[in-house]
Amino acid sequence: MASSRIDILIVGGGLSGGLIALALAAKRPDLRIGIVESGARFGGNHTWSSFESDVGAEGRALAAPLIAHRWADYAVRFPALGRRFNAPYQSATSDRLHDALCALPGLTRFMGVPVATVSPHAVTLADQRRIDVGAVLDARGQRAAPHLRLGFQKFVGLEVELEQPHGLSGPIIMDATVDQLDGYRFVYTLPFTPATALIEDTYYADGDALDRAAVAARVRAYAAAQGWRIARVLRDEDGVLPIAIGGDIRAHLAALPAGIAPVGMAAGLFHPVTGYSFPDAVRLALHIAGLSDLTGAAIDRAARAYAIARWEERGFYRMLNKMLFKAALPGERWRVLQRFYGLDEALVARFYAGHSNALDKIRILTGKPPVPLGRAIRAVMDAS
Repeated sequence: MASSRIDILIVGGGLSGGLIALALAAKRPDLRIGIVESGARFGGNHTWSSFESDVGAEGRALAAPLIAHRWADYAVRFPALGRRFNAPYQSATSDRLHDALCALPGLTRFMGVPVATVSPHAVTLADQRRIDVGAVLDARGQRAAPHLRLGFQKFVGLEVELEQPHGLSGPIIMDATVDQLDGYRFVYTLPFTPATALIEDTYYADGDALDRAAVAARVRAYAAAQGWRIARVLRDEDGVLPIAIGGDIRAHLAALPAGIAPVGMAAGLFHPVTGYSFPDAVRLALHIAGLSDLTGAAIDRAARAYAIARWEERGFYRMLNKMLFKAALPGERWRVLQRFYGLDEALVARFYAGHSNALDKIRILTGKPPVPLGRAIRAVMDAS
């Protein structure tokens, strides 16, 4: 049985684990960093989008190698609202993450082998290799969360090459003029080149069931309705992401193995309303890399404290989700989002960054409610 020694081992080579590896390598080149990925490539098959303003200069520098596409603005479409926002938008790709980690000097990579056991000071792979470690971070993604109350954001996306240019200058991050099915439905389009785009059919739904074939067919139908003829499908992706409604984050984290730092989606680090995980992954990576004590116990305490702090400061967003999922009828949820996107542009930007101020919160909640008042009050008063 072969054995090796690593100071910090990251189990899971997705977005959060990859960014932590990049941040540690930049700030602490003296440490021996390792990363385990059961798949053949880091990052899986994903596109992660965000606004340029979601993180500060240090975060933008860390994320820069992952960004494959940038746009100067974006648009939304609703039955009674069409609007363009002058806010730079960007997308990172799993291919860029894979390339960045493969090019990182000094990083020990364990790829294509599942993990058999994980403990605070050793990880055993399925091929019986044992890795002795000073610290372990668990970045294996979302898992069962009985202590959290979640809705779901589900999607199927097709990256397509079109026979003719699509004519888009920037993303359409929500087109809710489509038929409303299975909750709040919208189509999300990222124009990568004049004749290629990623088109995702997305649902804010109560259940996590996803009929991939049916939703992919709706993507094709949407493209046809826009006058776009698909020459070929370049790739596809799908996902079922959590939307936070309520729950007990402390109980959730306490149920995870002690001494192993939980990071990423499993630690509840995603925007409760949008489901975006990229800004949180960047911020957490910088936070961990900046710790003065990088022993296993210290990283575990810091990661859990960080997750609790972010969850507790985001109660306002979970309250909005209660209104969206519990007060609005599934076919009428688009009205909540339509009203929101009619608000001040700077307010919308702060909302996506998770930095809504007191005046923003008042403005979001005042005015004629887009859902019946009685149901809204009952939803907000629901303590679960």
